Amino acid sequence: MTAEALTAASGSLDAALTSGGDELPEAPATRARSVVTKVGERTSLVGGHTVVALAGATGSGKSSLFNALVGSDVAQVGARRPTTSRPTAAIWGDEPAGPLLDWLDVATRHHVAGDSAVEGTVGSLDGLVLLDLPDFDSRETSHRAEAERVLELVDVFVWVTDPQKYADARLHDDYVSALATHDAVTVVVLNQVDRLGDADVAKCVTDLKRLMGRDGMPDAPVIPTSARTGRGIDVLGQRLSNAVSGSNAARTRLAADIRQATGALRPAVSDTEPAIKAKGEGELVDALARAAGVPTVVAAVERDYRMQAASHTGWPFTRWVQRFKPRPLRRLRLDDGRGAISVTDADVRSVLGRSSLPPPTPAARAAVDLATRRLAERAGAELPTRWGDAVDAAAAPPGHAMADALDQAVISTSLRSRTPVWWRVVGIVQLLLALVAVAGLVWVLVLMLLGWLQFPSIETPMWGPLPWPFVLLVGGLLAGLLLAIVSRFLAGIGARRRGSVIDGRLRDSISTVADEQILAPVSRILERHRETREHLDAAAKV
Repeated sequence: MTAEALTAASGSLDAALTSGGDELPEAPATRARSVVTKVGERTSLVGGHTVVALAGATGSGKSSLFNALVGSDVAQVGARRPTTSRPTAAIWGDEPAGPLLDWLDVATRHHVAGDSAVEGTVGSLDGLVLLDLPDFDSRETSHRAEAERVLELVDVFVWVTDPQKYADARLHDDYVSALATHDAVTVVVLNQVDRLGDADVAKCVTDLKRLMGRDGMPDAPVIPTSARTGRGIDVLGQRLSNAVSGSNAARTRLAADIRQATGALRPAVSDTEPAIKAKGEGELVDALARAAGVPTVVAAVERDYRMQAASHTGWPFTRWVQRFKPRPLRRLRLDDGRGAISVTDADVRSVLGRSSLPPPTPAARAAVDLATRRLAERAGAELPTRWGDAVDAAAAPPGHAMADALDQAVISTSLRSRTPVWWRVVGIVQLLLALVAVAGLVWVLVLMLLGWLQFPSIETPMWGPLPWPFVLLVGGLLAGLLLAIVSRFLAGIGARRRGSVIDGRLRDSISTVADEQILAPVSRILERHRETREHLDAAAKV
């Protein structure tokens, strides 16, 4: 375990806590934060010390074992329980361990002088910091709390038990099982074996190994020892010497802490996230378009198109009537009177800049609520409960802000297109037909005036049986009316096409609003979920 890999894993765990935020369960997140803090503090300490803790239940002989390893009576041993109330530290080697022990908050310190090796071991113990902890099952609450506090900080665990308590539920359920990921830095000592025969010792060791395997540590070494006779002290000393010489126990312990914290947090995130996009959320866009009054606007655009077509292609003698009819888009305040939309953001924020579209009906609002709920269900269906709740909250329409955004989207969307060429062509033809009809009428009136004044008659040209003045008058009027009827039919087709184009434009604008007001908050939740998952997976690889 390199320092770089450990730092990277700690950074990934910290990033997961940041991106996960309140969506991560509180207890595992608090534990993970303490791990990140511990990694930073432990790796910042200068020196190559390895901290080993002797931990066990009352009467297991931790202090006697501690003294046997140290070679002198440093720890207090007595029949009265509890004996050990504060940790005692023994330090091997000349490298200063003050900052480390200050961080561990261990005040009682003993420097082991002379030969630093335990008798019978190969290798040196220089750099070892051995701690004798209070009983983790002490009847004194403060003693238990102190033991648990120090156990959170040490590098190697030496669980000391005895033939009477080696199957103690508190040892296995509360400590060993909880630290199943720390098997690489765990040693189990069956102490006081001098009370048993060799056959019974073998049976106890076998049963203890079975219990360790049940706890998730099948490979944890079990060492039978006797502080009174010295049996197994050399084997335990060799284990400690190996841990010190490797100079990796601290990083191995911290890496196990990171894996444990990551494993506790990983169930809080899913393996995948759904992909959502406004263009693909037809139900949501439909509901928002209905709430925004898009059908009303499209109908007004179609009516406005037909009115404009009539004003360009209608019968010239009745075309002026269109000027007195109210313009549908202008009534909705969606037309600036110049045939184009020109509304600024400032106009939108002011009262005069708002459209006059009717407010959404209760049915339209209910459709929006239903669409957003279904969107949230799809987005959060496979996510854990906390993330699903966050998606639900993000997908909820933000009230007046949504209404303003929809209104702005409508009034900022161009509702016009260029004037169709056929309008101009038909308009010119209508003017020509009107001129023909007027010419015929003038001709007829001239003839009538000459007859009334009894002037000599002028020979009138004929078109078959009909005089040309009559043909021009009646033909111009009938052709103009017929062309107006045909133009109205074509205008209906054009109005529907224009309405379809405008409906598409408005829906594009509504999709943008859906992206900004609903999809973007939901996407941010899903993005945080993805980042959290990726960071946790990266941290778990340490």
